[in-house]
Amino acid sequence: MKKNNYTKAIHNPIFEIIQKATASVGTKSFVIGGFVRDFLLKRGTPKDIDIVALGSGIDLAEKVADLLPKKTKVSVFKNFGTAMLRHEDLEIEFVGARKESYHFDSRKPVVENGTLEDDQNRRDFTINALAISLNEDTYGTLLDPFDGVSDLQKKIIRTPLDPDITYSDDPLRMMRAIRFASQLNFTIEATSLAAIKKNKNRIKIISYERIVDELNKILLSKKPSVGFSLLFETGLLQIIMPELTNLQGIEEKEGQRHKDNFWHTLEVVDNIAQNTDDLWLRWAALLHDIGKAPTKRFDEKIGWTFHGHEFVGSKMVYKLFKRLHMPLNDKMKLVQKLVLMSSRPIVLAQDIVTDSAVRRLIFDAGDNVEDLMTLCEADITTKNPKRFKKYNNNFKIVRQKIAEVEERDHVRNFQPPVDGAEIMEVFNIKPSREIGIIKEAIKEAILEGEIPNEHDAAYAFMLERGKKLGLTPVEKSK
Repeated sequence: MKKNNYTKAIHNPIFEIIQKATASVGTKSFVIGGFVRDFLLKRGTPKDIDIVALGSGIDLAEKVADLLPKKTKVSVFKNFGTAMLRHEDLEIEFVGARKESYHFDSRKPVVENGTLEDDQNRRDFTINALAISLNEDTYGTLLDPFDGVSDLQKKIIRTPLDPDITYSDDPLRMMRAIRFASQLNFTIEATSLAAIKKNKNRIKIISYERIVDELNKILLSKKPSVGFSLLFETGLLQIIMPELTNLQGIEEKEGQRHKDNFWHTLEVVDNIAQNTDDLWLRWAALLHDIGKAPTKRFDEKIGWTFHGHEFVGSKMVYKLFKRLHMPLNDKMKLVQKLVLMSSRPIVLAQDIVTDSAVRRLIFDAGDNVEDLMTLCEADITTKNPKRFKKYNNNFKIVRQKIAEVEERDHVRNFQPPVDGAEIMEVFNIKPSREIGIIKEAIKEAILEGEIPNEHDAAYAFMLERGKKLGLTPVEKSK
C-alpha cells in the first residue's frame, strides 16, 4: 500500500457507489472517523461508516439509495442535518461538513456549513479526525491534518485543537477520551489529561444517560481498571460515583490495617472481565463492596469490621441506579441480588461444605447461582500463591457440591411439593397464618435435608406439623 493511498480500506463496493453518487450530486465526500481508525489499527472491518459530504449529507444519502440494486430506506434527521441507511450488514451515516461553536451552559453546538478542514477541527481526537477521500481524482487518499496516524502508532489520545477548549465545549469528550484509552489501551497525552482534571466539573452538564453509556463501554473493555483508574485520577469518578471513591484509602488503628477496597474492586472487575462479557455481571463486580464504606468500624478485640455491608450495598445499588437514570428492572435486581449474596459462597469455601448450606445457596441464588460463583471467584485477589491455590480449590469443591446437590435434590427455584390450596383442603381451613407456617416449615425441612423434595414426604410432614398447631385433617368421604 502506497503512502497516503488507502484504497484497500475502501474495497467494499458500497464505496464505489458512494463515489458515483458524490459525482452525480456535484459534491465531494470522505469516509471519516472510527472506520478509518479501526482499519489502521487492524481491529477488523467496522460495521458503522461515517461519510462527510461538502454540502448536503441528506441529498448524498438519497442519491446513494437510488443507486443501490435493492430498494433502500433512508432515515432522515433534519434537525441534525444527517441521514442514515442500512446496506447488507453496514450502517452508513451521512452528514454535511460543518463547523461548530458552543455556549458555556450546553454541549449542543451552534452548527454552520463548513469545509472538510472545519469538520476535522471539530472532531474529538486526532485518531478520529482521519479521513479517506471518496472522490474520483483523489480516491483512497488519506487526509491526516493532525498527525493522527503517528498518534495511533504511539498509542496516544490527543485532541486536534486546544484540549482545554475541546473538553469545556463538550465535556462528554472527557469520558470518551478515557473510554478510548481503556478500549484501545492507549495513553492520554499529558496536556489533554491535565485539561480533563481542570474541566472535570463541566461533566455536570452532561445527561446521566450519556455518562452511563460511556461507563458501560469502559466496563465492557478488556481491562476496565484502565478506564476507572483514569476516572479516579482525573476526579470525574468522585463526581459521578462517590459510592466507589469512598472505598479508597487505608486506615490504621492500633497497628491494624484494612485493604484498600477501591483498588481491590478494580482488580475484581478485571478478574471477572476475563470470564464474562455480561455487562451486568461486571456491574455487580464493580459494586459488590460499595457497602463497606458506610459499615466500616473498628473493634478493639477483632479489628476492622464491615458487618452487613452486603445488605447495605444491595440497598445502595437501587439508589445509585436511580440517580444515574439506569434501568430499574430485572438487570438492576440481578446486580442487587449478587451484591447481597456476594459473601455467601466465600463463607462456604472457608468452612466445611455441608449439604444444607449448599441447598440454601442454590435455593436463594436460583438461576443466578453460576453468576454468583463467577463473581466470588473473581473476588480472589490475594497475591500469595498458596492462598490463591487454596481459595481456588475450595471454590472448585463448592462447585462440585452444588452440582451433586442440584442433581439429587432439585432445589433450584423449587416450590414446596405441598401448596397452600392442599393444606386448606386437608385441614378444612380458610386462608390463615397457619398455612404460611406449615409451608415455611416444609421448605426448611427440605433445605435442611430432614425430608426429600417429594410430595409424599412433604405431605406426611404437613400432617405432623398441622397436629402441633392444633389442626385436624378432615377424613375424605368414600
